[in-house]
Amino acid sequence: MTEVDRQTHRPPLPKQPTARAMSRSEDRLHDLDQLRATSPMIDAVIDEIDGRHVRVGEHWLVDFASCNYLGFDLEPQIMDAIDDQIRRWGTHPSWSRLLGSPRLYTDIEERLTELLGAEDTLVLPTITMIHMSVIPALARSGTVLIEDTAHKTIFDAARYARGLGATVGRFRAGDLDQLADQLAASRGGAPRLVCIDGVNSMTGNLPDLPAIAALCHHHGATLYVDDAHGFGVIGRRSPTETSPYGTRGNSIVAHLDMTYDNLILVGGFSKAYSSLLAFLAVPSALKDRLKIEAPPYLYSGPSPTASLASVLAGFDLNDARGDAIRARLHHHTARLLDRVRGLALDTPNVSGTPIVELPLAPGQDLAATAELLWDSGIYTTLAAYPLVPRSAVGIRIQLTAAHTDDDIDRLTSVLTTLATRGTFRAGSVKRTV
Repeated sequence: MTEVDRQTHRPPLPKQPTARAMSRSEDRLHDLDQLRATSPMIDAVIDEIDGRHVRVGEHWLVDFASCNYLGFDLEPQIMDAIDDQIRRWGTHPSWSRLLGSPRLYTDIEERLTELLGAEDTLVLPTITMIHMSVIPALARSGTVLIEDTAHKTIFDAARYARGLGATVGRFRAGDLDQLADQLAASRGGAPRLVCIDGVNSMTGNLPDLPAIAALCHHHGATLYVDDAHGFGVIGRRSPTETSPYGTRGNSIVAHLDMTYDNLILVGGFSKAYSSLLAFLAVPSALKDRLKIEAPPYLYSGPSPTASLASVLAGFDLNDARGDAIRARLHHHTARLLDRVRGLALDTPNVSGTPIVELPLAPGQDLAATAELLWDSGIYTTLAAYPLVPRSAVGIRIQLTAAHTDDDIDRLTSVLTTLATRGTFRAGSVKRTV
């Protein structure tokens, strides 16, 4: 690649896929395509919501597929805050951030920086945009090492970084010896970036972040953590906390009492805060560099005014009632996990976060399971191949503070019916939270 190519952010065009590669890709998508064609819980059109219930056509279901963990999407206080800002800024202040940022952006970054306890923050529209732009910018012609259970968008961004000259590798989750070997082999002065999930989007578990951070520090590598599902839910531990999730919802770094030394935290508002916005916690010098190198800052339009306004209102609500809301979320999650363990079902969740994955037993059919859930009025995420490995095909349940005890009762009743039919994989899991 020429220096001109690098300066203008124009990577070489990728090679066209071969017929064999296209055939393999189509084979991998066969299961998902079949499920989409047969199950109303895939690619559904939601016609109406009522609290945490949804209507698809004439069918009402309790929604356990939402990632609105704190229920901010339904809070009148947040809804009421939007109109004044739209009257002031219009529906969409359509400058790229390089040209001009509405004051809302800097207000958000100042409050977010304080909440996280970071040196500085930068907000951009989505986490996917951040990965695709920031990972290549940080890696340059160095090395990107990705934990094998990290979110797919991190792998997509690493493929783009590879096209720009980076070397990409992966390491097994929890295998610090393998990571250490790869870091040692990649010495030579070029940047090295280790990418992991914070709260994992499928298992709900936390990584051994202190050990990974210490290893990165020893080898002079930067640790890049995507805590999309942790931000807003888990936070700093405190003797006065209302639940084991901790206080303030200020993410995994604070929850594990760590610093941001050589660590970049990525998170989003689209889950716990129910708003279209994402962020990086970075040193101020790196923030200034990304303002020049990150395409979403240079070229993309901003998030809609309603999203920016709802983030600011979310900060106010989090300050006023956030810990009580997280206590309710933990209560619902603990009830579900107690029932799952009582049924002796296998779930990878040992951290007690509100993401509960239930893999199917061997020989069980996801489409048939989805049909029973649908008929019983339960709406969940269907974890189909190739979205997950074949060994992990099943359902993913997401709890929110907006659910009621009756909603949880209905869910556990349906899960009990499915368990008696041998639908889910048996197992036992120890509780850590």
